[in-house]
Amino acid sequence: MYSDKVISHFQNPHNMGKIEGPDGLGEVGNPICGDMMRIYLKVGRNGKSEEFIEDIKFETLGCVAAIATSSMITELAKGKTFSEALKIEFSDVKNSLGSLPPIKLHCADLAVKALRAAIEDYKERNG
Repeated sequence: MYSDKVISHFQNPHNMGKIEGPDGLGEVGNPICGDMMRIYLKVGRNGKSEEFIEDIKFETLGCVAAIATSSMITELAKGKTFSEALKIEFSDVKNSLGSLPPIKLHCADLAVKALRAAIEDYKERNG
C-alpha cells in the first residue's frame, strides 16, 4: 500500500521537532481526517540578500502519510529561497515519496499548505 520511501519517512522522519522562537509558523489541519501539521521556519539571507529557509522542522499529529509528507516537505524546502519553496506542489511531495494511495493525497496537499502558511506568517511578521 505504501512505498518503501513513505515507510522510511514515517519510521525515521527528517527534521521532526520544534524550533524555539521560529521566524515563521504554519499550522494547518484537516477536520475530516484529523491530521494536524505545524511547520517551523528559521530564515536566513543568502549572498544575494534573498531570504531562504535556513532551517525547517515539523510537528504532525496524524497518519503514516501525514508524517511522511511532513518529513518530505521539509526535505524539499530546506535551503530553498521563498520563491523556490513556493513552487513546490503536492505532486512534488507525492512523487518524491514514490507514491501515495489516492485516499492519502490530501496529506501531500496539507504539507504544502503548511509550508506556505509558515512563509506567509514570516512575511506578515516582517512586512
